[in-house]
Amino acid sequence: MAKDKDDAKVADEDKKKDGEKTEGEAQTEGAPKKKGLLGFLNFSRKTLMFVVAPAGLGVVVLAAGAYFFLFSGEEPQPAEEGGAPAQAAAAIEHPTFVDVPEILVNLATTADKPAYLKLSVSLELKGGDEAAKALEPVLPRVVDQFQTYLRELRVEDLSGSAAMFRLKEELLRRVNTAVEPVEIKDVLFKEMIVQ
Repeated sequence: MAKDKDDAKVADEDKKKDGEKTEGEAQTEGAPKKKGLLGFLNFSRKTLMFVVAPAGLGVVVLAAGAYFFLFSGEEPQPAEEGGAPAQAAAAIEHPTFVDVPEILVNLATTADKPAYLKLSVSLELKGGDEAAKALEPVLPRVVDQFQTYLRELRVEDLSGSAAMFRLKEELLRRVNTAVEPVEIKDVLFKEMIVQ
């Protein structure tokens, strides 16, 4: 009896090689296929292995790349003799500010009632205390440049945030022209009143 079963298996294998279907395969061909965990995708185990294995390898490669990107940076440089490194010293440099005397000008109007502008600004300098000392003697020239420009403005020229930006840029350009060797980084409004 065991010999008959072995002969049947060999016959089935021969039929598979020849392309014929065995009785069990013929019965299941018309029946609906069983759906397992991934049965709806109709994956075989070999197909699943070829899909999952490269994806797992990709995750490992990405993790290794992230590790080297995050943890393989340069080591911190030791401090130079006598203090902090040059980079730290440059980063510690604090901004220097110089206040411009308060300016009060009448604006250009066509109405019978005059309009006034009261302006108070600070200048942010490049170069620290040396630049502040160089700016002091020419500060009256800065005030003159500001007053000359501000007297030409109308009330409409000072309304809105875009107007404030234009005013700041124009004052910065004029002050840098007036104090040529010294460089001004920014003009900061402290107070501005239009009346």
